[in-house]
Amino acid sequence: MKTSNIKKLISYYQPYRGLFFTDLGFAIVGSGVTLVIPLIVRFITEQVVILEAQAAFSMIIKLGAFMMGLVALECICNIFITYYGHMVGANIEADMRKEIFGHYQKLSFAFYDNQKVGYLLSRITSDLFDISELLHHGPEDVIISIIKFIGSFVILFQVNRNMTFVAFAFIPVLFLYAFSLNKKMKKAFWKNREKIAALNSQIEDNLSGIRVVKSFANEEMELKKFHKGNNKFVDAKRESYRYMAAYHSGLTALITMVTIGVLVAGAWNILERKLVVADLVTFLLYINNFTEPIKKLVALTEQFQNGYAGFERFEEILSIEPDIQDKDNAINPGRLKGQITFREVSFCYENDKEKVLNHLNLEVEEGDYLAIVGSSGAGKTTMCSLIPRFYDVTGGQIQIDGIDIRDMELKSLRENIGIVQQDVYLFAGTILENIRYGRLDASDREVIEAARRANAHDFIVGFPEGYATDIGQRGVKLSGGQKQRLSIARVFLKNPSILIFDEATSALDNESERVVQKSLEELAKGRTTFVIAHRLSTIRNAKKIVVLTEDGIQEQGSHEELLKKKGIYKHLYEMQFEGPK
Repeated sequence: MKTSNIKKLISYYQPYRGLFFTDLGFAIVGSGVTLVIPLIVRFITEQVVILEAQAAFSMIIKLGAFMMGLVALECICNIFITYYGHMVGANIEADMRKEIFGHYQKLSFAFYDNQKVGYLLSRITSDLFDISELLHHGPEDVIISIIKFIGSFVILFQVNRNMTFVAFAFIPVLFLYAFSLNKKMKKAFWKNREKIAALNSQIEDNLSGIRVVKSFANEEMELKKFHKGNNKFVDAKRESYRYMAAYHSGLTALITMVTIGVLVAGAWNILERKLVVADLVTFLLYINNFTEPIKKLVALTEQFQNGYAGFERFEEILSIEPDIQDKDNAINPGRLKGQITFREVSFCYENDKEKVLNHLNLEVEEGDYLAIVGSSGAGKTTMCSLIPRFYDVTGGQIQIDGIDIRDMELKSLRENIGIVQQDVYLFAGTILENIRYGRLDASDREVIEAARRANAHDFIVGFPEGYATDIGQRGVKLSGGQKQRLSIARVFLKNPSILIFDEATSALDNESERVVQKSLEELAKGRTTFVIAHRLSTIRNAKKIVVLTEDGIQEQGSHEELLKKKGIYKHLYEMQFEGPK
């Protein structure tokens, strides 16, 4: 357990320290009330009952009213602890969620290449919940338990020493039993988490791929898989409930044994004239006050383990430094013209020694329309991903307008680049919101104009709700061509000086491809454009075509020039349009 981690954990209380200490104050008052009431009962049974009837009645009324006031005070304390105490935890959880989500936004593609979304989500949901529960309940439970336990011992010790030792003799047994069963329950509950996580993953996988399931008519097979996972979860639950039953029934039995032990010892001491009935009643009333802290402290050990483990995982993510970030003296170049130079550029992915690109050199003039073709795995997408610094070059440099892109502010660099991909990502929401994502301060008129230029306006107004149409998760209610035109409208609205089309039409049918291709050509006018293409028909008019292989750039030139070379490009062209010779 690192001291630095503990200090960092405590630091999250800082913005809410006033509310936190007030909460602890109410916890102290509330636990103090539970210690006072048995003493009043003892006073009534020992002193008040021997008074004259009228005096006794008057005193009982006063003490009853006083106890009612104490109960009301305890109720107020519990309300404050329950509401505001939980709000302290919720606010800290929100702060930590904001911190880790902000950190997620800074991490590069290289980080996400090696992570599962479910793993990252667990850091921001279940882990943070465990931490907030610890930060809320931990200090409260410790304070309340200490006050009740020590207070009960001191008070009972003053009442009768021998009886105190009898009552507290059961405490080590209670603690050991609770602690041993609690450890077994913890293991069982961890199994539950694993099983429910696996089951949730299976359900998510099924629902995400429901169209594939139905297209292959494999519902029965999916049901069998689900039943298998579901039964494993029930088996894990069965084990945890067995331990839970032993835990709660055993503790209840031991607490009852404390009561019986105190009752028997008290009766014997009354017969021996060593104890009065009022003191026995006091001991019986205090039993819960010193057994409840045991249960709280045992539960706290588990809560601490879960919460601290969650915090360590939280810190593990925050300790990952973004491998792509601004230099201290990074510049904002404003709007770039788009002249791009690849100079001896090499690149390999993290933990992969084999280079995807090796000493690549390329000059692209401002406003050029450059097409990149080649076999899968040659590095076409990787090459284009280096321009907006989704990854950083391993060697060499990329310059835009003569400036090394690593010397530019990331935000300003990426504001100059628009990307249209094959796999279009649209957010749940309306058409208007998705297009406006290209420039958040754009007016409705500007959004509509961008849609017109992307040939999307006509199909949008064809919907009953027009631009206010909800497109569903990932645009599930739209066709591939419609989604692609919305992504193009988004880039029109952004108005960048550099464009990257990453196989933007390869997944479309011929009719949709023609419409989208027309939109892409409109978008590319006056901009430096990189086009990654499998369909060579879409790039015949490109000013320059680059043929990229695993050995680097093998050919470059116009469509006609490359056909005359009778090299790789001519072979690819013949494969697509004329068939192999």
